[in-house]
Amino acid sequence: MTVDPARFEAAVAGAAELLDSPSQVYDDALFVRYTARIIELMGGTGPEVECVAREIYDDWAEHKHFDLYPDVRETLQQLKSAGFKLGLISNSHRPLETFDEHFDLHGLISVRVSSSAHGYLKPHPSIFRSALELMRVPADAAVMVGDSFGHDVMGARGVGMHSILLARAGAPAGVDVPVITTLTELPGLLGGAPGL
Repeated sequence: MTVDPARFEAAVAGAAELLDSPSQVYDDALFVRYTARIIELMGGTGPEVECVAREIYDDWAEHKHFDLYPDVRETLQQLKSAGFKLGLISNSHRPLETFDEHFDLHGLISVRVSSSAHGYLKPHPSIFRSALELMRVPADAAVMVGDSFGHDVMGARGVGMHSILLARAGAPAGVDVPVITTLTELPGLLGGAPGL
């Protein structure tokens, strides 16, 4: 299959609306359709698109395809040292149990909730409530830091959590929450003490 790699960013943006599932129930078929749509928007055609999308979805469960941003480990270490409990909520099917080992984050993340194991996608309130219960932290003392306004910020707001938008490409206009462009800004924004 031939696709145009130069169209990838536009294809991802064009397929993004498929991830706004009204039911917010995790369904691997949704992610396969999303991947197929990206392939199509990059110029892929034919009956093979669905098969290739399934292969890509299955392969993306492997951590080896991803790198941490350079600011992640150091910032998490700084926050953990300051007494913050750190959790991870992901709309992914990657096994979060092996996340720490693969990315050398041993002991930094206390709680992990993936939508594939939980059954619901962000912004469904139950995935946020599940993480809060596992952390034993009340919503008003928790902060969700995420890169999606609709999934992370709005989902956190829905259960009474504070939120911060991570916009590495720069702050979008009209956003009414604190925005950071790198995680190194986070400790200063949180004020160095757990709880708000």
